[in-house]
Amino acid sequence: MRLFALLAALSLVVAACAQSPSSAPSTTATVSSASVNPARIERVRTALPSGYEVAALSGRPAPVAFWGLGPGWTADPPQCGALADPVGAATTRGWSASGAGGIVYAVVADSAATPEPSLIDECGQWTVTAGHTGGTVAVVSAPAIDGAVTVGLSASTTTTVEGGTETHSRADTFTAYLGSYVAFVTVVGDPGSPNPQLGLQFASDLLVKTVSALRG
Repeated sequence: MRLFALLAALSLVVAACAQSPSSAPSTTATVSSASVNPARIERVRTALPSGYEVAALSGRPAPVAFWGLGPGWTADPPQCGALADPVGAATTRGWSASGAGGIVYAVVADSAATPEPSLIDECGQWTVTAGHTGGTVAVVSAPAIDGAVTVGLSASTTTTVEGGTETHSRADTFTAYLGSYVAFVTVVGDPGSPNPQLGLQFASDLLVKTVSALRG
């Protein structure tokens, strides 16, 4: 009798285990902001090529603004706009620098924003518009950083001025979501420049260096 009861109990346990859903891997990295010090972003200036002139940030410190789009800009689909302005009205710290290879921006902000994986899937390619400026944005491979969710964006914009003259621009932005902070790097290039442009890889590498500096 005792043996029968024991076997019955074991059968219940096995059945319960068989019905339990298997654990699926998480699609969102565990983020941590415990050691982030925004003041350390000044250290990243040493990663710039020689000859670059560094200045304080001016205007609205958001990727979409650095891409050349002013107030009133829109995104299509609308939800993708969150990737173009991950800091909103948060307090920011950072710098800009200009040289032969383009303009570089490095920014860190107090922000707990973190994009859902579904948003990245929905925004593989989208558009932005503001006044006479419009362009396309595509998600590109971002560097893997421990304890952070990272997103890479490449934006190509065109501004049409009076008379129909067009000005083209290319910008690469890499963002790291660090829990209570967001850090991003944007490199804006001139496709018509005779000088070699810093490009996608430089921007990606600079984000890694920026996060490393912020964490000390």
